[in-house]
Amino acid sequence: MSGNVDIWEFRSDSGHTAGTDLIGFHVEAQDGPIGKVDKLSEEVGTQYLVVDTGPWIFGKRVLLPAGTVTRIEIAEQKVYVDRTKEEIRRSPDLEEGRGEAELDVRDRYGLYYAPFYTRII
Repeated sequence: MSGNVDIWEFRSDSGHTAGTDLIGFHVEAQDGPIGKVDKLSEEVGTQYLVVDTGPWIFGKRVLLPAGTVTRIEIAEQKVYVDRTKEEIRRSPDLEEGRGEAELDVRDRYGLYYAPFYTRII
């Protein structure tokens, strides 16, 4: 992995193509399934997925920066991410009534996810 990873942009080798509808795709953590894509942002500089974890974390919705996506399999309708279920479970809450597109989204989630990259680069 290169030292220039931006967690808010899809990796060039992830298989993501702008405009591809990922809503409803299953999301696979390193150690198993975590839910389905509920929302996708392709805004330049703040790309992310919102994942509905369903019964796995009692209906919690989590935000995953696009840089966590390692691979997209269109035919399988699956998105693979470079996090474990536990790392995703401990991520900051996506609060009801507070939009994920607010200005502090990069700060709130960047502080949590960015340290993972410093360990693996």
